Amino acid sequence: MKTSMSRTQWVLIITLALAVAPYFVRLGSSSLWDSNEAFYAETPREMIEARDYINPTFDYRPRLNKPPLSYWAVIPFYKLFGVSEASERLPIVLGALIMIATAYALGRVVFSETAGLLAAIGLAIAPRFLMFSRRIMIDVYLAMFMALALLMFVLAERRPERRRLYLILMYVSIGLGVLTKGPVAVALPALVLLIYLAAYRRLRQLRELMLPAGLLIVAVIVSPWYVAIYAQHGWKHIETFIFQDNLSRYTQAVWGPRRGFDFYFTAIIGDFFPWSIVLIPVAVLGAARLWSLRGAGQSIANRRGPVLLAIWVAIIVVFFSFSKSKEDLYILPIYPAAAALVGGWLARFVSGDHPLKQGVLQWTVIAMGASIALAGAVILFFFGKGTQPYEIAGAGPIGFLAILGGIAAAGAAIVRKWRAALLATALSVAGCNWAFALWALPDFERFKPVRPLCQAIVSIAGPDSLVGYYRTAYPSMVFYLRREVFEYYHQEEIDAVLTSDKEVFCLMSTAEFETLRMRMPQIRVLASHPTFQVKLNGILDRVELPRVVLISNKGGTNVIQ
Repeated sequence: MKTSMSRTQWVLIITLALAVAPYFVRLGSSSLWDSNEAFYAETPREMIEARDYINPTFDYRPRLNKPPLSYWAVIPFYKLFGVSEASERLPIVLGALIMIATAYALGRVVFSETAGLLAAIGLAIAPRFLMFSRRIMIDVYLAMFMALALLMFVLAERRPERRRLYLILMYVSIGLGVLTKGPVAVALPALVLLIYLAAYRRLRQLRELMLPAGLLIVAVIVSPWYVAIYAQHGWKHIETFIFQDNLSRYTQAVWGPRRGFDFYFTAIIGDFFPWSIVLIPVAVLGAARLWSLRGAGQSIANRRGPVLLAIWVAIIVVFFSFSKSKEDLYILPIYPAAAALVGGWLARFVSGDHPLKQGVLQWTVIAMGASIALAGAVILFFFGKGTQPYEIAGAGPIGFLAILGGIAAAGAAIVRKWRAALLATALSVAGCNWAFALWALPDFERFKPVRPLCQAIVSIAGPDSLVGYYRTAYPSMVFYLRREVFEYYHQEEIDAVLTSDKEVFCLMSTAEFETLRMRMPQIRVLASHPTFQVKLNGILDRVELPRVVLISNKGGTNVIQ
């Protein structure tokens, strides 16, 4: 049995390596995504340009609505490798790898070596997590530090002889999390640990958590930047960040679309797919058993780890479910713990040692395989060969790999070949991720207008020209143009600038241009580019892609057709 498990672990290690490699493949092949990535790529570039590492700016204006650690993380990579998409994405990929390593460590410490490997594989193959980790998303850094804080507490519980060291590292992780995104990095871990200790009637042991020293550690990490900001700007920006950018997101539905209380329960299925399918029976069937351990004595203290992981997942999901503003990235810190729970459950089935009926696993893996195969069929139908104008390179390999892998996993589960079923699942999804990174992402550039249109602007705009966008959101223009960009949403703003004596270049939708041309027939289109807006009806009807146009008030000739 020892030789068999050792062979299994080697197979899992190779599978994990194959799953992790796509995180580094062709990092710079796609332009910036015009959402959060543009801000976290451009701000550190401007800090280097201004030689001011205290005051973040974007579009050459102050951007003090977030602490600076996510910007600082990019700066050394810019200085080492130059300013580029690959350089700014490398630190976020490393952060994702730390999260995968944390999932492994949680699974290994709480359950077993095999559980740790399965946990790491489950997080690494998740397509959505791969996508999050190939673009600058501040929540990946926050999730990394929060997950590390959880791991350090678990190690402090399991290895009391080094408890002091692990608690110090826990507070360092919390402090770095606060310097990444603010108070949530300390509030949520504190709430989880409080509930965990209360569940075991151990609240008196709070004094053993080195709270005064911990607060001092967090303060030493966080305070210098806030003191510097206060010295230069007073309380204005600090109050704005804490009370408007943080509390308003939680208490008011002013950020993003309105979403119901159950949003995160469905988001987990997509963001943690395919291991999320296994998480469902883990949550339903394992909850009672985990809770039964809460009153256990010191003799089985090592078995409290699963309870802590379950509390971590539950509290974070419930906390953000009450938030008025919801984004799926808010619950990213749960996934290393969730992966460890799934890894522990699967590892016991692989070893043949599990109290639950194997029929539960059988139907779960069949459902997981069927879901993967269905996802592959959907990708082929919508984006495969002959689906113009929505055909995307790599959709064929992704679809076929998913279908074949899903069928193989389900078939192996039917005959109760658990290792073969899990291996088919992991390898097929990892293969899909390879195809996604190699072919699909680079080909998707055909639908991203900013970089080519900015190249057109650079070739014709003078140093005194005004450049920007109207009733859309293309903040990455600043990164590609290296100049200040206007952002207008009101008709009177765009009318005033276009009728001024300045040369103006502006990006807008074709629909907005048609409306504008009725008022200003002299406005010319210099270039246009398709853009991808996923609407089910549009894809089913194969309607033409919408386009973004580059217009100017000074005429000119077409640059891009």
